[in-house]
Amino acid sequence: MNAHPLFPQMTRRRLLVSALLGAGCMSLPLEAAWAREGARGGAANLAMIGEPQSLDPMATPTDLVGTVMQHVYEPLYTFDAQWNIQPMLAEAMPAISDDGKVYSIALRRGVKFHNGKDMGADDVVASLRRWMEVSARGKAVGQVVAGIAAQGPLAVEIQLKTLYAPLLAHLAMPSGMAGIMPKESIASPLTEIVGTGPYRLKERKPDQYTVLARFDQYAARSEPASGYAGKREALLDELRFVPVPNATTRLEGVLAGQFHYADLLQVESMGRLDKAGPAVVPILTKNFGFPYIVFNTKEGVLASQAMRQAVQTAMGEAEMLQAGFGDKRFFIAEPNFFPKGTPYYSDAGADLYNQKNPKLAKEQAAKAGYKAEPVRIMVSRQYEFHYNMALVMAEHLKRAGFKTDLMVVDWATLVQRRNDPKLWDIYVTHSGQFPEPMLSPPQLGDGAPGWWDTDAKKAALAAFNSEPDVTRRGPLWGKVQELVYHEVPFVEVGRFNGLSARSASLRGYTPAIWPFFWNTSLAAR
Repeated sequence: MNAHPLFPQMTRRRLLVSALLGAGCMSLPLEAAWAREGARGGAANLAMIGEPQSLDPMATPTDLVGTVMQHVYEPLYTFDAQWNIQPMLAEAMPAISDDGKVYSIALRRGVKFHNGKDMGADDVVASLRRWMEVSARGKAVGQVVAGIAAQGPLAVEIQLKTLYAPLLAHLAMPSGMAGIMPKESIASPLTEIVGTGPYRLKERKPDQYTVLARFDQYAARSEPASGYAGKREALLDELRFVPVPNATTRLEGVLAGQFHYADLLQVESMGRLDKAGPAVVPILTKNFGFPYIVFNTKEGVLASQAMRQAVQTAMGEAEMLQAGFGDKRFFIAEPNFFPKGTPYYSDAGADLYNQKNPKLAKEQAAKAGYKAEPVRIMVSRQYEFHYNMALVMAEHLKRAGFKTDLMVVDWATLVQRRNDPKLWDIYVTHSGQFPEPMLSPPQLGDGAPGWWDTDAKKAALAAFNSEPDVTRRGPLWGKVQELVYHEVPFVEVGRFNGLSARSASLRGYTPAIWPFFWNTSLAAR
């Protein structure tokens, strides 16, 4: 989520596979490496959208880092197939005090780190403290945590200052993960990548590959697999995550049999996948997520709320989605952040969605003191739908009299630059769709790029987060959504379905927002 240029599609694919062969990472040809279905053995070549800018599971909320590192690190809790929270490194769900402020967590016995050490309470305490210092998500949680302490060798207690309903959901997230690591490995930045997961880090060559190998001492849970929860088994010898920034190259690679999985393909790829025959399987992940536009509220031309409102007035989210996805099977343009039938559905602020009103936007900008400064829009083509939406958004702004500067960079550069408020005014990104509103986008927390921090935000989120009853939380979420439309720290463009593809030989794969490859195997062809 990759600091190398885009290559011609077939040349780039051959270069990447040749790099694996030349480095000695692929001991057998791809076809010969396939094992019997359900048996151990083989290596999966996985074409991802780019190079993970970090292997630190806490350092960034980017999906690519979460996707790769969830195989190496594990949290205390995770999500099952219905998005219910389930224990992972915790023995069971926590015991919660009557006042809701003390969480007592028993830990699993016999869980080993990749360095052979048994996991204990001191490791968990040190890891969670680091998470609250390093992760934007963790920092938000840290504000309500009064203390974390070991209560014996396999028990941890978290004390809260106030009720905080999203705590376990935050602890379960794969991105920006509260991953548990040995206390002696903790450093900033990490120099040792040591987790408890079914795979361990074997080798990384930036811009070429990240190779994970089976951890033979992995302690799996006994419950049936469900989503990210339950039994995880490393059936494959290796997972080889290959950065392939060009979506067309990812498509060509999976069609040619060079990749067993190709992540996040363009909607236009569906036609070719449909015609590819039984060897390649399209993967349509429904309600995959939402694209959103982040505004720099700290510095620059859009630090003014009135200016951000003018930009929002100029935007036409429906046209942006059409440009990003084309086929209406892949997107829905709606103002509500959550769909009907969910506890958090709300039409608050709906009149400010998809206005596409250049005349009014120009008047609002003039009133706000706009003096033709360029609005710097940062975007990456490694997510092609980001780029296509940015093109349309820039046209909307130009019609309203704004000057725009479209800055196209690779994803790793965008992730790096968005941390500096002097370098951008808007950037384009997306997030998965989760059942707990506080899980995403990270701008709802503290310290995330955009730096939204107002008294109104603090008050609205404090009321929402201190209410544990979901039936009462729903209306409180409506107030948060309305505030987002009013203060415009970001604009949620709509919702979309994700398209990926896999080889038919990759068995046991379950479509997921963060693709995972435990419990998958390779069948002989």
